[in-house]
Amino acid sequence: MSAAWSDEKARSTLRAMFDAAVAQAAPGPAVLRHLPAPPKGRCIVVGAGKASAAMAAAVDAAWPDVDLTGVVVTRYGHAVPAGRIRILEAAHPVPDEASERAAHAIMAAVQNLGPDDLVIALMSGGGSALLTLPPPGMTLADKRAVNKALLLSGATISEMNAVRRRLSAIKGGRLALAARPARVLTLLISDVPGDDPAVVASGPTVPDQGPPADVDALVARLRLDLPPAARQALAIWPPPPTSREVQSEVRIIAAPSLSLEAAAETARQAGLTPLILGDALEGEARELGTVMSGIARSVRTHGQPLPAPTVLLSGGETTVTIGADGHGKGGRNTEFLLGLAVALQATPGIWAMAGDSDGIDGSDDAAGAFVTPDTLARGREVGHDARQFLKGHDSYSFFDAIGDLIRTGPTLTNVNDIRAIMIT
Repeated sequence: MSAAWSDEKARSTLRAMFDAAVAQAAPGPAVLRHLPAPPKGRCIVVGAGKASAAMAAAVDAAWPDVDLTGVVVTRYGHAVPAGRIRILEAAHPVPDEASERAAHAIMAAVQNLGPDDLVIALMSGGGSALLTLPPPGMTLADKRAVNKALLLSGATISEMNAVRRRLSAIKGGRLALAARPARVLTLLISDVPGDDPAVVASGPTVPDQGPPADVDALVARLRLDLPPAARQALAIWPPPPTSREVQSEVRIIAAPSLSLEAAAETARQAGLTPLILGDALEGEARELGTVMSGIARSVRTHGQPLPAPTVLLSGGETTVTIGADGHGKGGRNTEFLLGLAVALQATPGIWAMAGDSDGIDGSDDAAGAFVTPDTLARGREVGHDARQFLKGHDSYSFFDAIGDLIRTGPTLTNVNDIRAIMIT
């Protein structure tokens, strides 16, 4: 059946699925669907994340007659005007001085509130780095060292944020604690497996619901090289507040599962049978690529777990563990795709794409890339051996050289990664 699918048609169909997934998570419409009744008192809008500025603009436009002010922080290049709400920008994935200034500004915005006031916290992926407030005894340099150690460790996003929550003066419900006695409503765009609100942006308004995470054991297992000040803070800084200390409401307004459903509907309209494998796939990016190649080849050869033409859809957040041989560029999506291409070994009739829904895979300018049946051959034509580029974690350079990177620019939302493997 592959003859009916040209390379151009396959690429355009995959891109349409990605675009549908991103559109489903558009911040403006999602915010409007979940706004409460206006408060009797003031409304203070705060927030952090790659989608926070677009979310703030929607709140400002929806409530022109409400006594409303606020401040949110987003990634550099993701700002949009938001009327009465001040938009700040800071660095991601490693925090900078602007991240700390933003955290101080947001904590100041929720001081001296009353019970009739409402705090609307707009949280989305990326907020952990963008909202950085070291606990006593730690500096921003210490926080950056912790963040770098986490990024290089291969830790899952949940594990990273458990450490970040513990070593913060604003995360883990501490922002909501500072806003008492005002009511706190968090509108959240989830980018994490399982949609745990305590994990998105490390939960500045979300108290611990159970026993504190054993961060000491986690640090030991991941062999994190933490600065002395961070180790000292782990010993003396109190754990995040509990739900008995902080009362706040959380509404998840966009999530990976909804975006995958939108991609699936686009696939059906193109004549493909979609199979959603889940929105919480984790693990090493290149290894997931190998696993997914096996499923795709099974479809192609045996019609299992379902016959072609089909598309395998998945979401979640994989990891890339950088070893001594890592020296290149790329994010988890391009590394996943390069691992997939190497494992597929030019199997005919299989195309794939993977991209970060925020438009930035890792820290580079691409959302992701395409894999085609001739990916490896086109790499060889320009002198690139896919296995060597995969070994050096240089997936960006490989796909850039063959013209297969997907560049969307900032999408102003973030529901994590969208992966699609089409078998015809």
